[in-house]
Amino acid sequence: MINSQLTPDDLARAVRNVPDFPKPGIQFKDITPVLADPKLFAGSIELLTAGHIPGSLDAVVGIDARGFIFAAAAALRLNAGFVPVRKKGKLPFTSYEESYDLEYGSNTVAIHVDAVKPGSRVLLVDDLLATGGTAAAAAALLKKLGAKIVGINFLIELGFLNGRDRLKAYPVKSLIVY
Repeated sequence: MINSQLTPDDLARAVRNVPDFPKPGIQFKDITPVLADPKLFAGSIELLTAGHIPGSLDAVVGIDARGFIFAAAAALRLNAGFVPVRKKGKLPFTSYEESYDLEYGSNTVAIHVDAVKPGSRVLLVDDLLATGGTAAAAAALLKKLGAKIVGINFLIELGFLNGRDRLKAYPVKSLIVY
């Protein structure tokens, strides 16, 4: 099932560039070819969870929506719970909210007030690091809950947008950097 031979370059070759989506000037990085190939998908999870021992984390937190895909699979691999950070208005229970700016607008994300216990060791996972606003907002939510963020991992980083600068307080790992 797992292909230890797989490299981030193998994943990068499968990512499709879609110009002018969702608006002119944006070069969207389409990960669906990675997800469609079971070896690439499994390899991406292996690489995203490398360095973490199963059972050593309480939760893997995924950001709405593509981050859910990677975080849920990572949680299973790491024998940890999965916690969603959702867009505003999508969670059914009492939640904290955090607003942020992104490369083409603004948004608000939320997390249930009881999603993790204070002191919980969590790994934050998302598909893409651009300006860092979404991940920084998710990290702020986790800090409100008292979580210990052991790392923030991404499949893709758009390095030229300097999003990593907003996450300096945490270990950040990106498999593919453009």
